[in-house]
Amino acid sequence: MTVKTEAARGTLTYSRMRGMVAILIAFMKQRRMGLNDFIQKIANNSYACKHPEVQSILKISPTQEPELMNANPSPPPSPSQQINLGPSSNPHAKPSDFHFLKVIGKGSFGKVLLARHKAEEAFYAVKVLQKKAILKKKEEKHIMSERNVLLKNVKHPFLVGLHFSFQTADKLYFVLDYINGGELFYHLQRERCFLEPRARFYAAEIASALGYLHSLNIVYRDLKPENILLDSQGHIVLTDFGLCKENIEHNGTTSTFCGTPEYLAPEVLHKQPYDRTVDWWCLGAVLYEMLYGLPPFYSRNTAEMYDNILNKPLQLKPNITNSARHLLEGLLQKDRTKRLGAKDDFMEIKSHVFFSLINWDDLINKKITPPFNPNVSGPSDLRHFDPEFTEEPVPNSIGRSPDSILLTASVKEAAEAFLGFSYAPPVDSFL
Repeated sequence: MTVKTEAARGTLTYSRMRGMVAILIAFMKQRRMGLNDFIQKIANNSYACKHPEVQSILKISPTQEPELMNANPSPPPSPSQQINLGPSSNPHAKPSDFHFLKVIGKGSFGKVLLARHKAEEAFYAVKVLQKKAILKKKEEKHIMSERNVLLKNVKHPFLVGLHFSFQTADKLYFVLDYINGGELFYHLQRERCFLEPRARFYAAEIASALGYLHSLNIVYRDLKPENILLDSQGHIVLTDFGLCKENIEHNGTTSTFCGTPEYLAPEVLHKQPYDRTVDWWCLGAVLYEMLYGLPPFYSRNTAEMYDNILNKPLQLKPNITNSARHLLEGLLQKDRTKRLGAKDDFMEIKSHVFFSLINWDDLINKKITPPFNPNVSGPSDLRHFDPEFTEEPVPNSIGRSPDSILLTASVKEAAEAFLGFSYAPPVDSFL
């Protein structure tokens, strides 16, 4: 049996119609996770809208255009949880709004591209992720966590900002601040190590960003030079929040094994519960690398490196000041309960003698002149990006989805996994 409509280009099987309704019913059970997100999708499907059950939910007659129902949501969240989940059909952003100009980064699930908004003519870094790849590795929770953390970053100068997020049937899009001063990793590779005043400046801005995340009960967990960018003036910008862990209260712990091998804390390697002090270990590892050119317990043999992290005493060469030595010894303390930051978190780092030359109010207000200026001439200046990325052609598929996508099990799974992903800023932010 087939169902024919005047608007249809072909035919729709009855089983497919039933499948659509089944999906709607399944999503009704998840209304708290983003009912409007799903309804806007289904309201645009002419086949589904003709089914009586769908019409009753959308409050339409067979001849009317679909309108969203007034959902009766669950009680309002506390102020710290009030995040605009936004509709999937984001009215402020879609792939065709952008000219995708250059590939500027790559990851496990997609690419980061320099893009210019056609109407605003503003430049953004657009992170485009493949839903299929994320689902295959069961990383959807990390992606949704990254989105949630990005929405909380708007108030801090050393954390990358999210402008929009939106999705198509097969891709997720993060529209982020475009930062083109280069990765800290890139500059370390070129210069091998930094002088202590420069390392102190970067460490202070990184610590400020981590302290802010901790104040939101977020543990970053993946601090490394590749995730630390410099802006066009030379200030730090922390990016990539895919491994962040939310809702870690003071003294709270988690136990997921994750991170980058060179920067893993001993408690993570031991697979023991760990807390926000894991970030202070990573800060110590990054500071050590800035001063010495390699991570503190580095070995090309990963097993040997893990053994070094767990058992080898910290070795510090004599070419740094006593205050830097003391700070590194405090941050790279193998026992997390004795680590600098274990008692009073960021305040302990902030008050350490190594940072006595830092005016923290001036730092947070960007009144301290960075020790290094990337000297970029404008948004099109890509000198601090790896040519491996920038010379790669921009895929034609970046800004579009397949022309015809059936409601298969995988698409249904993707829709469930990324409910509420899309985000548009409050209307008053455009006024």
